[in-house]
Amino acid sequence: MKTKIWIILVLAALAACGGKDNGNDGQTGDSAEMLQTGNAAIDGISQAIARSPDDPALYAERARLFYENDGYDGAIRDLNKALSIDSTNVDYLHLLADVYLDYFKSRQALKTVERAAQLYPERIPTLLKLAEFQFILKQYDESMKTIDRILRLDAQNADAYFWFGMNFKERGDTVRAINSFQKAVEFEAGLVDGWINLGQLYATLGDPLAARYFENATRAAPGDIHALHARADYLSDQNDLAGAIEMYRSIIRIDPQYEEAYFNSGLIYLDMDSVRQARNQFDIALKVSPTHIRAYYFRGLANEMLGDRAAAKADYQQALRMAPEYEKAQEGLDRVK
Repeated sequence: MKTKIWIILVLAALAACGGKDNGNDGQTGDSAEMLQTGNAAIDGISQAIARSPDDPALYAERARLFYENDGYDGAIRDLNKALSIDSTNVDYLHLLADVYLDYFKSRQALKTVERAAQLYPERIPTLLKLAEFQFILKQYDESMKTIDRILRLDAQNADAYFWFGMNFKERGDTVRAINSFQKAVEFEAGLVDGWINLGQLYATLGDPLAARYFENATRAAPGDIHALHARADYLSDQNDLAGAIEMYRSIIRIDPQYEEAYFNSGLIYLDMDSVRQARNQFDIALKVSPTHIRAYYFRGLANEMLGDRAAAKADYQQALRMAPEYEKAQEGLDRVK
């Protein structure tokens, strides 16, 4: 998978789908992605494949590009072709597992990474991926058994302790989760997700030590948006609204297209009764992401508070067009009619 934060999104999506595959085996015809795609890089590799049809690396590279462009069927087809030529290539298996998981084909994803682990039973990156996938699919006992295998090979593996922490955290064992994350950052001080999880766990305990862990996360990776966002959320929860806004400003300087920084800043400005500033932030969020439903609702709310009923009505109506069951938007529309 592309980043650890994607874990949250995958878990949410799998929960919405009941944890089941979508029924598509990924072996669709070529009509979904023709060889000539309009993507110069993909088309260039397709031409190279036409010249060297037995080179598995070319299929794997095209699969990677399909994957990066959400062309999951094409990626699966090409990786299966690459593996038919080079069946023990662990990199191909890892990528195929990622594609399956991001395509919500959890069964195939797990089988693929299990196949890699059978081929390479002492390869730590493969075992880490297996532990991660088992965790994502809520196979916590199996995940922890895999982590034990890793620690027998490398007793100071920071990522193994991180996944121990994630398993304990998911099970509600806060003490063991904290101990595991602390070991993880002890062995690898730059493990940003370890610091973030420590901050979140201490925050749930109401322990002010949480602030130090979030600071450590941003210090370990000053340009990491995930770390800055987590720290901003903490500051907001602690009612340090100015500090949270400054964190969002830092994110915007790094990535001006990060719509949640504008949106969350807007929410904070509403809490501060700075309604015009809030509306400006929602405006920018919608320019960056015109499908941000909640931004339409909250911009409508800001417009309503500012007395611009026509603009509020338009925003509430847009939110309802995109999400007809959005009760708050309907309530807002009823108020301004």
